[in-house]
Amino acid sequence: MIRNETVCEMVDVAPIEEKLMENRLRWFGHVYRRPKDAVVKRADRIVLGSNATGRGRPKLTLNTVVHKDLSIVDFCEQVALDRTQWKKKVHIANRLEHKARIGL
Repeated sequence: MIRNETVCEMVDVAPIEEKLMENRLRWFGHVYRRPKDAVVKRADRIVLGSNATGRGRPKLTLNTVVHKDLSIVDFCEQVALDRTQWKKKVHIANRLEHKARIGL
């Protein structure tokens, strides 16, 4: 059996977790730069009815995950206002860039 890590190294791609984080941060930057009355921002502020919560841990929200991603990559929200700088900081193209980023 061939491991996923081996295939990723052969085709020179970044880990899937980092690509997902890149996409979430790209979406966050897009939404953050929108005006306050944009549909995307209004939908983000909607408070759903207070249904009885089920057992177990509450579901993660997109805001929670994005803020966790921001703390992992050590960015602040205001960086997202400059689109070109944000795009450069968030972009993870391939495994070689990933290794250079983490210092290997």
